[in-house]
Amino acid sequence: MFPVDFINGLHETLGSERAERVLAALSGEPEVSVRVNPFKLSAEALQEHFGSLSGESVAWAPEEGFYLKGRPSFTLDPLLHAGAYYVQEASSMYVGRLFDRAVAALERMSGLRVLDLCAAPGGKTTQLLSHLDASSLLVANEVVPQRATVLAENVARWGCPNAVVTSSDPSAFTPLRGFFDVAVVDAPCSGEGMFRKDERAVAEWSPDTVRLCAARQRRILGDVWLALAPGSYLIYSTCTFNRQEDEENAAWICAELGGELLEQRHFWPGEDRGEGFYAALIRKDGAYAAGTPVAPAGLTILEKGSLVKAFPAAFVRDLARLEKSLKVIASGTAVATRKGRDLVPEPDLAMALGSVHDALAGLLPGFAFESVEISREEALKFLSRDPLFFPDAPRGFFLLTYQGQGLGFVKNLGNRTNSLLPPGRRIRQQIAIQDVI
Repeated sequence: MFPVDFINGLHETLGSERAERVLAALSGEPEVSVRVNPFKLSAEALQEHFGSLSGESVAWAPEEGFYLKGRPSFTLDPLLHAGAYYVQEASSMYVGRLFDRAVAALERMSGLRVLDLCAAPGGKTTQLLSHLDASSLLVANEVVPQRATVLAENVARWGCPNAVVTSSDPSAFTPLRGFFDVAVVDAPCSGEGMFRKDERAVAEWSPDTVRLCAARQRRILGDVWLALAPGSYLIYSTCTFNRQEDEENAAWICAELGGELLEQRHFWPGEDRGEGFYAALIRKDGAYAAGTPVAPAGLTILEKGSLVKAFPAAFVRDLARLEKSLKVIASGTAVATRKGRDLVPEPDLAMALGSVHDALAGLLPGFAFESVEISREEALKFLSRDPLFFPDAPRGFFLLTYQGQGLGFVKNLGNRTNSLLPPGRRIRQQIAIQDVI
């Protein structure tokens, strides 16, 4: 049963007929949808992977997202761990459309600096990376350290080196005046749109919670506003329905901070194929200065202690600026750890895009390894950190691939292998063959 005040508010906003339709949908089963990593796989190939489970494309993200007719055991799908796709709620994929509209209005495809402020677990972050080219930079932030770790792992799986993951309060972005061309703020909210997926959201909801969330959202937006360049774009979103957190906050941004509302949209369960969601596109007042175009100058090697990483050469100075204001927990692609004269491959490198591996051939001569394609059974053993044996494979480090996608590294010792998969990333679920896709 939903809170009475929530039901009354929905009736007031939508009218009785529409409100009852939404309430009925909120009592039903949620949709299941996935979004492909276009750098690793085509949407058609991913649909073939899911076979008879594959359904219709997401109407507002037809080239990257589609529904499934059931919910498979994603945890036991090696392609998910390889970053070939992301399980993302369909309504939230609308952020990609608004982002494309913002970039088109800027008339600038390269050299963009983009912020995803409240980014964990990484659905919108990985979608933004899919819509950016290699000459742009994405900063993904999550204030809660544990959630930031999950965010960094999902960014690593996507394979793109042009990302920085931070864990800072929004107020830490204020000194970065005019730094970002586009910012996405998917603000913490009362979670009304997630009622059919999260019973805790129903239990914790109250009118006071709504007021508290609306005030917190304004604080977050005020903190980050100065970090946006004049004439840049803000995408503000919530997974809730009420006007206080949605339309009224969008109006407050425009009136108090200085912006123009270009588009806003609600997604209603029962009317749209997805969860409840609100998104608005706002242009910050002022004349936009595109600055000097940034050419895709390729990657460079940076070292922090014993860690060796690949990072876009064009944004090295920007990274230094970010590190002065923010707690940076990951940047670029972690390539290797130096141990004496040896370089031990980092787990994140296994999932990096082919362009990263190609660049390393010139940046780190002699740092090379062979690949071994493994079966689904072997992949699940690797992901569970169970013993694997490759008597015919080369000695030393080599990359395990599954259906052509990098999965992780092992060190082959002949009679056994040492796994380089971090214990925190291993599958803890009991594996039953009938549950595997």
